[in-house]
Amino acid sequence: MKNPQDTAIRTSVDPTLSVIEQETAKANVDEEALTSNQRDLQGTRNIIVAALCVAYSVFHLLVMNVYPLETWAYRLSHVGGGLFLGFLLFGATTLSGSTAQKERNPLSLGVLALAAAGILYGAVAVAAIWINGRVMGNALPPAWAMSTFGIPLALGSALAVFHGWFFPQRDRRQFALADILLAVAAVVATAYLIFFARQLQLRAGMPMALPGDMWAAVTGVILIIELTRRLAGMALVIIAGVFVAYAFLGPWLPGIFEHRGYDAKRFFSYIYTDNGILGAPIAISSTYIILFVIFAAFLQTTRVGEYFVNLAFAAAGHKRGGPAKVAIFASGLMGMINGTSAGNVVATGSLTIPMMKKVGYKPQTAASVEAAASTGGQIMPPIMGAGAFIMAEITGISYMAIVSAAIIPAALYFISVYFMIDLAAQKANLKGLPRDQLPKFGVLVRQIYLLTPIIVLISALFAGYSVIRCGTLAMMTAAVVSWLTPHKMGPKQLFHALDNGARMVLQLVAVCATAGIIVGVIALTGIGSRFSTVLLTLADQSQLLALFFAMVVSIVLGMGMPTTAAYAVAASVIAPGVVNLGVEPLIAHLFIFYFAVMSAITPPVALAAYAGSALAGSDPVKTSVESFKIGLAAFVVPYMFFYSPAMLLQGSWIEIIHIAITAVIGVYLLSCAVQGWLVGHASAAVRALVLVAGLFMIAGGWATDAIGLGLAILLVVYQKRGAALNAAT
Repeated sequence: MKNPQDTAIRTSVDPTLSVIEQETAKANVDEEALTSNQRDLQGTRNIIVAALCVAYSVFHLLVMNVYPLETWAYRLSHVGGGLFLGFLLFGATTLSGSTAQKERNPLSLGVLALAAAGILYGAVAVAAIWINGRVMGNALPPAWAMSTFGIPLALGSALAVFHGWFFPQRDRRQFALADILLAVAAVVATAYLIFFARQLQLRAGMPMALPGDMWAAVTGVILIIELTRRLAGMALVIIAGVFVAYAFLGPWLPGIFEHRGYDAKRFFSYIYTDNGILGAPIAISSTYIILFVIFAAFLQTTRVGEYFVNLAFAAAGHKRGGPAKVAIFASGLMGMINGTSAGNVVATGSLTIPMMKKVGYKPQTAASVEAAASTGGQIMPPIMGAGAFIMAEITGISYMAIVSAAIIPAALYFISVYFMIDLAAQKANLKGLPRDQLPKFGVLVRQIYLLTPIIVLISALFAGYSVIRCGTLAMMTAAVVSWLTPHKMGPKQLFHALDNGARMVLQLVAVCATAGIIVGVIALTGIGSRFSTVLLTLADQSQLLALFFAMVVSIVLGMGMPTTAAYAVAASVIAPGVVNLGVEPLIAHLFIFYFAVMSAITPPVALAAYAGSALAGSDPVKTSVESFKIGLAAFVVPYMFFYSPAMLLQGSWIEIIHIAITAVIGVYLLSCAVQGWLVGHASAAVRALVLVAGLFMIAGGWATDAIGLGLAILLVVYQKRGAALNAAT
């Protein structure tokens, strides 16, 4: 739902504001742009869907803070509600603003009629089960409903998906009939599973599972896969399809891939339990992820996100290559909360990329900087784009231990990106923006209270409050702080924030559910433990080689899928083998998580870089290569904390300070080698030696540090002498 206040700001910008403030107001940096298949509903339709989105957000906040619900029922409601809203808001294909409708052919009408008949019959049967059990109080459900609802519901859902593919309704302002049917099917399947939630905890995946359990789960899997395709593309769908096929083809596969196979009833009833779809990814999605996405929506509505950007521009916009340095901090901070690298690129890049181009950055460089900064937000404590919460759920390590361990590696990443940008600016002689085009720092400092929500969040986390309580307090603080600004959060703004929060979380609901399918197959077939055995064999008891394989698998899994899904799958497949080699669980999981995150800027499939290239008008492949170079430190840092646990705050303070200082010097030297600049242009030989010096500094030992530092000093002296001779001649 669009806020009328936003429209007013976009169409009428105060000419007395600085250029940055005008651009910020026009871009509205946190506003979610419509995707190609997202509906732009108007009038009554928009009000109805907005009200449903608000109800979805309020339901979660009430359950988390006021009225706890049985775990399975809550997670099923989370998934089912996400599916319902997802099909109403996102079409099967690219949508347009045209209201012209093509004449429906007989085949289209026939498929739609059959789909409607199956889904509506299933709806009637499940309604009869609910009425018979909850209203009339009968112990046994109607036999006719239990025995007949499943096949029509599943087939009707499949036909509705088929109709959306081959007979799409492309009007962005209208609902497609097939999508309405899919939304109804989501409610029906979810209602059945919630009704029998307690019984399913005992019989799911067992011989006593009922055919109805299977068909409700089949319907749910069809809907989850289809919504994931619409919201996250085909990569995750293909991977999930391969895993589902593997569950049935096991008896005919060779070597370690062979297993006895599973019949459909056991597999599908098992996959819709807390071992699969309702497992760790959805547990996190239904609590921490949705909480912080709604918090981000509150920051958007209260304009705190714009304040972050303006404050960064005021502080650093006049510096050498200023807009790029602003992008590091603004995009990193918002990316920490946002939860998706590509989504944050679109949100903050709409302002930072044009500003970078204005001071002379090439389009692909501007897009690369934004992609690297937004991706880095996923590894920034205390939220880490929900990564810390997922890791805590999977490993059993305390949340605070994970957040504390991630501080130095995250700081090193952003410091290295800063070095890369500063050196590139020196090399290209780029200047900052004139101060008269920047927001006034003194004015913004007087509005420092706008940072209160973030301060409350961090303070409450370190004070020991639960994550849910901390997020809720920060959300309430954002609302209260807004009363001191022109953007006061009244009933309309609150409605808008809750509405926007629900819309923003739908992609994460879909991908977490699909990741749950993959994790469920891994748990059911045991392929994870067998893969770990192979990993140990290939590594030949070498931890370094095992970590290299873990890096490759994490990056490959992360290509084309969001961080949460990539990490959840990689942690299930790879982490047990790495841990079995003697690597500490915290180090192993942080290692895997970092590379899953960095897949967003790793060619050939770099989603964050592609999003930035679309905004900058640059070549996607060149942008992905450059973003990989800018974020290069992230590919070194995980090996650093493997060899030097002091970087994860494990050790004495002397060790921690030593490793932090030498690591900063090391990543600076690496940045010099990559950019080809060390007190002036560096030749190929100097760059190679600087690279060697940087690697020595990163190793973490006193002897290697001395060698690296000595070599670096010699190179600096050589470069300065060469520059002096050139100046003299």
